[in-house]
Amino acid sequence: MAASRLILDYVQDHETKYANQVYLTQPVGNGQVVDYTWGQVMDQARRMATHLKAQDLGPAPRIAILSKNCAHFIMAELAIWLSGGTTVAIFPTETADTVRYVLEHSGASLLFVGKLDTWDQQVGGVPAELPCIAFPLAPATKYEAWDKIVDRTQPLKGKIQRAPSDLGILMYTSGSTGQPKGVMHSFERMTAAAEGELGRIISNTGPDLDYRVLSYLPLAHIFERAWIECTSLIYGRMHVFFAETLETFLADLNRARPNVFISVPRLWLKFQHGVFSKMPPKKLNRLLSIPILGKIVARKVLKGLGLDQCIMAGSGSAPIPAELVAWYRKLGLNLLEGYAMTEDFAYSFMSTKEFNAPGCVGVANPGVQVRLTEEGEILIKSPGQLVGYYKRPDLDAEVFTEDGFFRTGDKGEINAQGILKLTGRVKELFKTAKGKYVAPAPIENMLNSHPLIEMSMVSGVGQVSAYAMVVLGEDVRPKQNDPEFRKEVEQELAQLLKQINNAVADYEQLRMLVIEPQPWSIENGCLTPTMKIKRNRIESAVEVHVERWYTTKGSVQWS
Repeated sequence: MAASRLILDYVQDHETKYANQVYLTQPVGNGQVVDYTWGQVMDQARRMATHLKAQDLGPAPRIAILSKNCAHFIMAELAIWLSGGTTVAIFPTETADTVRYVLEHSGASLLFVGKLDTWDQQVGGVPAELPCIAFPLAPATKYEAWDKIVDRTQPLKGKIQRAPSDLGILMYTSGSTGQPKGVMHSFERMTAAAEGELGRIISNTGPDLDYRVLSYLPLAHIFERAWIECTSLIYGRMHVFFAETLETFLADLNRARPNVFISVPRLWLKFQHGVFSKMPPKKLNRLLSIPILGKIVARKVLKGLGLDQCIMAGSGSAPIPAELVAWYRKLGLNLLEGYAMTEDFAYSFMSTKEFNAPGCVGVANPGVQVRLTEEGEILIKSPGQLVGYYKRPDLDAEVFTEDGFFRTGDKGEINAQGILKLTGRVKELFKTAKGKYVAPAPIENMLNSHPLIEMSMVSGVGQVSAYAMVVLGEDVRPKQNDPEFRKEVEQELAQLLKQINNAVADYEQLRMLVIEPQPWSIENGCLTPTMKIKRNRIESAVEVHVERWYTTKGSVQWS
């Protein structure tokens, strides 16, 4: 699936064809928004590109962006590409140490500072001598403002082209283990992947539609960058709305009324818990089972979530419980799970109308080759495959097979229809004292499907049996100090533990469930910016308590 046109070719076509069509809608506070047409986006990007070229940053400079999602993130990325540079986006929640590491490792010669919540804790990671430019929604800084630069600068003229092999994006992984790695993506490969992703969207929604999407997952992560930004840059007729804050998220979602919406399992679970906080699961299920009334109720629930116009919904980044997928489909939401990674520009597997079994991640996307090793590890060769790891040829040698397949580190099974089911991580497998390997992910999926549980982690390296830590849902956590409520939770989870232990092999059975009263978050270092649990971090934090847990009676304990 070699790209005949590159992403900048598409963009410059839209600049003319859709000049007066609104492309980006940015909240600016107090319920107000600013719309940017394609013509306005490209005018600002071209003016900033002229400025970047005048800074004499050297050939193919790496230019960084530290910002939450906003319209100027996309404008800055276009300016970087138009000026001949490579974008290095840094997660907006990273610590000063990680900000410094990425800037130094990438050799970034300029930094765009944008919309941020913790700038005071991050600014120490920015070298004093590094040139910086502040977006309009940036916190107060000493840096020159974007608007002042574009106001005084003429736009870069003409049709700008980049070579297929030029690096468009240097994508640093979230660093759940060790230092982040720089994944190199060329214009040719990221264009091919984005074309394929757009094709999957169209095949699941129908042709010739104008799309509305909400951008809120981090643009510094490949999932949002590929499926929202890059597909919109290729398609042209995709209106991108941005979320303002966590508190305004529901209002932002209702403003967008997206017909395509992507999220991650933890947020799909939080949405469900939000519904259950207003209507108990048993009552909702009873109402949904009534033929005519059920459809009315389902529509009302989706409207409350802002998803009543959604034709296609996607889940990625981590496995999602099959029961959760089935629940959304019962509401009438076409929720499809996919599977991909930073290293293939989020383009490998996706569910379709024909192949969408809950608990599975669909079939290989067009152009993707896949095979399994004898151990069940998934090997993939994708049109969006990374060029390599920046400054790490040792890692390239480690992750690629001799014939060019990427070693994903994930284990899976493929049925006769080509549908892939993930069964765990090769590196997350651990042995108990029984000498048998335990795969945490399938057990965690069973735990996470329970209405009381928001997140879980299965561990127990070297112990007589495994255990699981669980975090209760946001809607029930405020009641966890109530003795009567605690007793109810213990009884409910003890029953869940019995059900799970009856469903798994004897060596996978859990000794206990430990309830962690404090939620895991990005801020406390227990979650990556894409909301995956940091196993090593959590295991290290509770190490001093594990022996006590195993010697305390009771199948459900409080940490």
